[in-house]
Amino acid sequence: METATRTVVTFQTSKFNTTESRDYFINPGCFGDDCCKWLIAELEADGVKCDATPGQEDFGWYFNFEDALGKYCVVGGYRPDDYDENVPGVWMFWLERQTGFFSSLFGGRDKEIALSAAEALHRVLSRSSDIRNVQWHTKKNFDNNIEDAGAPAP
Repeated sequence: METATRTVVTFQTSKFNTTESRDYFINPGCFGDDCCKWLIAELEADGVKCDATPGQEDFGWYFNFEDALGKYCVVGGYRPDDYDENVPGVWMFWLERQTGFFSSLFGGRDKEIALSAAEALHRVLSRSSDIRNVQWHTKKNFDNNIEDAGAPAP
């Protein structure tokens, strides 16, 4: 199995809500439900088995999907312009591998993510004319705010 080294994706679009907090948001500004619903629909159109609806965390949204090589979770949301004055507002999502409890304690969610999982997400983002500036990052670089080392594909 070929594994993905770049598992965090950022992109820009005006396609999804980034201004109106909904009454069901855990926190104000917790945008991403409509983006996840769109990603789910697009992945399913490609034959990828996904959760029917996204779930919510205090920082954003997530959904699960699976391909022939494993089960994964897509987690993310919107980072507004005012998060970093040098970086325009972006949508950011990362892939995690679904693992058991003990494996997740030892970083198992970030290991052995199949390249095919990242490529499935990339295909959906790349074919939409509403999505621009797609950049894939290593988790380490992204966590260390090194976003200028991104690549246009996983």
